[in-house]
Amino acid sequence: MKTLRDLPVEGRRVLVRADLNVPLDDGRIADDTRIRASVPTVAYLREHGADVVVCSHLGRPKGEVRPELSLRPVAERLSELLGEPVAFAAERGPVRLLENLRFDPREEQNDPALAEELAAQADLFVSDAFGTVHRAHASTVGVARLLPSAAGLLLAAELEAFERILEHPEHPFVVILGGAKVADKIGVIQRFTGLADAILIGGAMTFTFLAADGVGVGASKHEDADGQEVARRAAAEAGDRGCELVLPTDVVVAERVEADASTQVVAADAIPDGWMGLDIGPETAAAYGRRFGQARTIFWNGPMGVFELEPFAAGTLAVAHAVAESAAVSVVGGGDSLAAVNRAGVADLITHVSTGGGAALELVEGRTLPGVAALEEEAA
Repeated sequence: MKTLRDLPVEGRRVLVRADLNVPLDDGRIADDTRIRASVPTVAYLREHGADVVVCSHLGRPKGEVRPELSLRPVAERLSELLGEPVAFAAERGPVRLLENLRFDPREEQNDPALAEELAAQADLFVSDAFGTVHRAHASTVGVARLLPSAAGLLLAAELEAFERILEHPEHPFVVILGGAKVADKIGVIQRFTGLADAILIGGAMTFTFLAADGVGVGASKHEDADGQEVARRAAAEAGDRGCELVLPTDVVVAERVEADASTQVVAADAIPDGWMGLDIGPETAAAYGRRFGQARTIFWNGPMGVFELEPFAAGTLAVAHAVAESAAVSVVGGGDSLAAVNRAGVADLITHVSTGGGAALELVEGRTLPGVAALEEEAA
């Protein structure tokens, strides 16, 4: 695949589809990780003589103009990080950020008219929003078919990192998956049972697997009979493929999901009635850490519990530190996992921290990513 280094950018106008979908807190940027990740591509283009028009979405305005989801604060932060002015919306300048693409309903419809309007603002197109390449939108697919196009530095790095673990992983290869539903991760589990030596489970998925084995899980969140059947099939498939599927041996439980809730650590198969599992326990965290210490490749997606609340954060933070301290090639994907490594202060020690949640999972599952496929086609 071509990257921006293959494009003749000097003296040209380049449209960059970035992923600037950052969390906002009362109009202020709560985490600028995605903005920082987009800077190298924009900086490269400026250093090589291009004018740059950046476009992105923010939140889910569903085709309506919502001032609280304006990208104006992002333009200001991008300007600070680039060290030069960033014009916004209708303003003019050598670097300009357009208003939230999803204020226009045509964006998510991949409307050809909007793609043409975006393409008319540039000579070349650089796709750098890994977090949206699994969506066939006007700014990810439509424009790529109208202009000479290439991947940006971030998108290229993302694809290279995932190719490394999916096509050429060093063993032992350990995968750790968290999150709420087995059904949501079944494609990922199935892919990795054929690649990895072990899959370690955390989060609410734990209790679906336990329930599927007939273990009482108290009031813990878990899936119904259909979800449990998916879990049983996944476990059986892992066994058939020689991949060890590992469940927590202890969990942190509480009677309510609150920051001031009383907690206790119990065996995973001894959760009291009325109590719910909300994090992996210290025994499990230590065991998982030992696995990482022996691994040569690690992929992590999904928290180990409700890590946003202090009583249930220890397991996820322990995993973050253990992955970072491992000598393995490590790839961390997913918004919650990204937040976890940032909170633990270890992001710089991870081989690759992905900016894409859904895109990362679909790539792992082996699905075609429309925004990537469009770059591989000849521009019209």
